[in-house]
Amino acid sequence: MIYRSKAPLRIGLAGGGTDVSPYSDQYGGAILNATISLSAYATIEPLAEAKIIVQALDRNELQEYGLLNELPIDGKLDLLKAVYNRIQKDHPVPLSGFRLSTYVDAPAGSGLGTSSTLVVAVLGAFAEMRKLPLRDYELAHYAYAIERKDLQLAGGKQDQYAATFGGVNFMEFYEADKVVVNPLRIKPEFLHELENNLVLYFTATSRESATIITEQVKNVNDKNKKSIEAMHQLKEQAKMMKEALLKGRLDELGEILDFGFQQKRRMAANISNNDIESIYEAAKKAGATGGKISGAGGGGFMIFYCPGNTRYAVIETLNTFGGEVRKYSFVDYGLTTWSI
Repeated sequence: MIYRSKAPLRIGLAGGGTDVSPYSDQYGGAILNATISLSAYATIEPLAEAKIIVQALDRNELQEYGLLNELPIDGKLDLLKAVYNRIQKDHPVPLSGFRLSTYVDAPAGSGLGTSSTLVVAVLGAFAEMRKLPLRDYELAHYAYAIERKDLQLAGGKQDQYAATFGGVNFMEFYEADKVVVNPLRIKPEFLHELENNLVLYFTATSRESATIITEQVKNVNDKNKKSIEAMHQLKEQAKMMKEALLKGRLDELGEILDFGFQQKRRMAANISNNDIESIYEAAKKAGATGGKISGAGGGGFMIFYCPGNTRYAVIETLNTFGGEVRKYSFVDYGLTTWSI
């Protein structure tokens, strides 16, 4: 029997960063995101040999161990090993050999929630294999706990829930890790138009989000008024985006994205840089009415809203910067698991 799973990556449309503690604990956060047709995949194959193999096929990395209840967390494929360690601790079974293989459609650090989505996919494969009765909220929180608490990796909460639930969601974040996922019933024609007008561009650079997020956390703890006010405005941006999408006021989306871009830069240093600013300004001159950096910032993917037929001129301009425009579509499914 082979056990498989896949979980979709996401585009954050508004409110990014307000899902990060302690801001979400003290003030409450709100984010609007949508899952897309890029995914993280996980496969578990039982082995006759007494060994555990973990490998990331997209990164050409492989680690092999004997039958252990706890694999070493040593900087090598730690996300994969941490899921196994937590599962084996909380739901122990007699040890037997297996191969865990993963693949992600976007590079790590690219701003589409790759790390958290990978954790969800691996967790889903183990849940499929061991028949764990984890419901959506439980599984998403489980993935969050593995990444943020077991591994102590800095970050927010939206990615685990987006990957688990799928679709277009308005998410609310509160103290004590409380999350409320509100699926949005957007008319198909509005969603098609959003998909048509939203250009996804990879800057050909990845970044370490932890440094930016650590500064963001420090700014909240230090009561940095400029940073906190920017987060308040981003939370309002998520509400503005929700209303515009539900009511079909698509001509406002670019301006709402641009408003968020201006606020995001005030949250922490290094969210933007000269390269990002040059790309952003060039895209606007070519016809985009707004855009944003996906994820924590500093590099990775950017999105641009291009009304009418301006997407073609914007894409032509973006191609001069050496990055890559990626094709995608919105998907309404979240984590999917199966065995064969």
